[in-house]
Amino acid sequence: MTETVVSSTSKAPPIAPAPVHEPDGPGGRGGPAGPGGPEGRLRALDGLRLIAALMVAVYHYAGRDGEVSRAWGTSPGLQFPTLHGFAAYGCLGVQVFFVISGFVICMSGWGRPLRSFVASRVSRLMPAYWAAVLLVTAVFALPPVVFEAVSPSDALVNLTLLQQPLGVDRVLGVCWTLWAEIRFYALFALCVVLPGANRRRVVVFCAGWTMAAAIAQAAHQPLLDVVLMPAYAPFFVGGVGLYLVHRDRRDAYAWGIVAAGFLIGQHYAVRQLSNASDPHAFAHRTSLGIVLVVAFGFVAVGAIALGRLNRVNWRWLTVAGTLTYPFYLVHEHLGWVAIRFLHRGLHVPSAATFALTLVSMLLLALLLDRLVERPLAPRLKRALSRA
Repeated sequence: MTETVVSSTSKAPPIAPAPVHEPDGPGGRGGPAGPGGPEGRLRALDGLRLIAALMVAVYHYAGRDGEVSRAWGTSPGLQFPTLHGFAAYGCLGVQVFFVISGFVICMSGWGRPLRSFVASRVSRLMPAYWAAVLLVTAVFALPPVVFEAVSPSDALVNLTLLQQPLGVDRVLGVCWTLWAEIRFYALFALCVVLPGANRRRVVVFCAGWTMAAAIAQAAHQPLLDVVLMPAYAPFFVGGVGLYLVHRDRRDAYAWGIVAAGFLIGQHYAVRQLSNASDPHAFAHRTSLGIVLVVAFGFVAVGAIALGRLNRVNWRWLTVAGTLTYPFYLVHEHLGWVAIRFLHRGLHVPSAATFALTLVSMLLLALLLDRLVERPLAPRLKRALSRA
């Protein structure tokens, strides 16, 4: 996997990444004007985010071993002899999310002062995240739940979203991707939003980050790796380039940024995730398969950037977009609890358990959106904007 830190609530191998939730762009509420719908929503981007989230969920339920095997009672490879091979590629949903994030953050930061940009990021990330941390901690503390819970002290540190650099056990296995996200936000805010976003500054940012990340990879310096994220930078940069394409499809520099992001990004994805030569792998991921999934992410966001999917403007996709982030936060560990209860407790067949677990996590995400995000995010945003 792309991270070597093991989830605090399991002893399983590294967890697949996570999805991006954009506040004020095409996947959030009230985004800037654009071609996607009545309020500038690119609803196709909402749908793509949901697809990426479902890819990650399928991976966590059927594409890996470890704690999910404890939930099913046997290996998912035995539960889903055909599906598990395809589900193993679901971890690449995070690369798709990072491309989307690059597009959205550039859109969200364009023409916006730093204080507004920071307020929008914090208000959209944190309320659902805080609720998910508290909810998973509480559920895992229940005696019938057999999965390991973190200590109360570590759970409190998790509320800061700095648990990974501090070396604290994680409540949510997927939260390491949020650590990658906020580092991208910080770089973009300092280099682009603070001085004022314009095309030249964004191009220089993308070129500079790409070169600096390559140097960091060659230098083998942990501090540079933490700041510059060589393995993830190409996906964020590629998404930013696609937003420049969205603004001007004739921009040769923008297309060059996108091409560089894809070419370097697929290299890191293949190097980290290809296991076709490992005879002990749970399910084999080939280099070609990985490249195709990465290409899907770039092509899909590119089609949206070019307006090729403007007709995909169904209103229900707006709901899908709002559910993606809370679903991503809670689906893994609480999904394992649901699988164990349904499959081993109530003896529901595997396929039905899989479907019911996905539906239950989507319903939980709907509750988090209605009860937490909608009332708290606007208040937090107003408070931070006034500060």
